[in-house]
Amino acid sequence: MVKIGFNSPVGQKDAKGALLLPEPDPESVAASGGDNATGRCLFTLLGLAFILSGLIIGGACLYRFIVPKNKVFHGEMRYVDSNIPSHAPETKAPYFLALEDVQFLGDNKNVAVINVPVPDFEDYDPAVIIHDFELLLTAYLDLSLDNCYVIALNTSIVMPPRNLLDLFMRLTTGSYLPQTYLVHEDLMVTERIDNVDELGYFIYRLCSGKKTYRLQRKEMQKGIQKRSTVNCRRIKHFANNFVTDTMICEP
Repeated sequence: MVKIGFNSPVGQKDAKGALLLPEPDPESVAASGGDNATGRCLFTLLGLAFILSGLIIGGACLYRFIVPKNKVFHGEMRYVDSNIPSHAPETKAPYFLALEDVQFLGDNKNVAVINVPVPDFEDYDPAVIIHDFELLLTAYLDLSLDNCYVIALNTSIVMPPRNLLDLFMRLTTGSYLPQTYLVHEDLMVTERIDNVDELGYFIYRLCSGKKTYRLQRKEMQKGIQKRSTVNCRRIKHFANNFVTDTMICEP
């Protein structure tokens, strides 16, 4: 009888009886390992993309709903006015206190909106002032008269936006209360402005529906001035390291 033997497809035994396993194909192993590595990299990248997207969206939501869009900065300045005697009972001789709040608007924060509150005892009007650094215009809204006045931006009085922001950031802390001086500025009404559409978006919003006038500037002086107060209104404000007393007079 003839005995027929078959070799096992899994392995063979060598002469000493040890089981021999077939060697794997190097190309198939490399291909399999490369596919697994590529898959792991893709899953890792996708996971990182989802995480980054969540962080970006979450940060945007937090900024939108928690952080105020347009921060209001409060500023205070002490100043001396040589027109008023230092022994006046209302003063903490010889200094007075000027107060205002400011917001920086626009895409590049190039528009400063200043709110001047009702003064406690001095003969000044409350006002809203807009300094538009792109159109180089300044608008005053006298809240007592509800009239608007527009004039070219005076860079000798108004700081550039970044410097002005830095000033109010220091003022807001309360640790910086400069003792400064008062500058007098005389402005005269020249003509009525019928179309405020050409004055830019922010001044249009401020002056739309109100009587609006164009102003002409007289020479700015520091110190005592003898001026007639007939048909004149005064606004005390600051957009620099000093306080400005703006007198707006009608002819």
